[in-house]
Amino acid sequence: MTKKATRRNFIQLSALGLGGLAMTKLAASKPGVNLLAVPDASEKPLKIVCAGAHPGDPEFGCGGTMAKYSAAGHKITFLYLTRGEAYDANKTHAAAAALRTKEAETACAGLKVTPRFAGQIDGDTILSPQQNEAIFKIIAVEKPDMVFTQWPMDTHPDHQVTGLLLLNAWTKVNKSFDLYFYEVNTGSETMSFVPTDYVDITGFRNNKKAAMWAHQTQEPEKTYNSFFKQMEEFRGLEANVVAAEAFIIYKSKENRTDMRLPG
Repeated sequence: MTKKATRRNFIQLSALGLGGLAMTKLAASKPGVNLLAVPDASEKPLKIVCAGAHPGDPEFGCGGTMAKYSAAGHKITFLYLTRGEAYDANKTHAAAAALRTKEAETACAGLKVTPRFAGQIDGDTILSPQQNEAIFKIIAVEKPDMVFTQWPMDTHPDHQVTGLLLLNAWTKVNKSFDLYFYEVNTGSETMSFVPTDYVDITGFRNNKKAAMWAHQTQEPEKTYNSFFKQMEEFRGLEANVVAAEAFIIYKSKENRTDMRLPG
């Protein structure tokens, strides 16, 4: 999330083509649209990594889905590429990082997930063989069943880098985990995002809001009410539920009936 990203009317933009379904029937009645189930951990506890460029990106982008997984008993790590060092030009990087790190830790505690920081610098993230290797090593340690990350077609360079680093890690481990891309600020940052799958977050909106509200530097109430509330409800319309989060999935078609892994 940028500090003061331009907010646009998601519904209007969607009618012009974002999401691809604004002028069609509800997605739930459209063949091939998938409303995903979240399995209980008693069946198979999953290890999940949810990556974002900045503190707040995982919470804002798919906090409802992560809350739902956490409540089901799965183990989740939020991997922040940076500590949000550059969010305020009037603060030193150290001061800004300390503040936003604390916000991330508070949000993670509320969601019962583990925070981890990859050590890159806000506004100066790097896609390189060295950074690909660094993320690969983190993934090798975490051994996730599933990874959620930002869609790399985005106006924010840090979001682009995050998505591509995790895509490269997925390729390097021979696609051994299921890879999901989430959206942040569709219309002003995320671009060309046409969902393949949805998660019903109706019962977890307050959990998501609590995680967002931990990030007071990001004006969460204004951001939620002017943008994310509408986006959740629009994706809910597509999925025929009250509120949803949407994803683009990279995994084989035969394994796309829900989010649980084969075997």
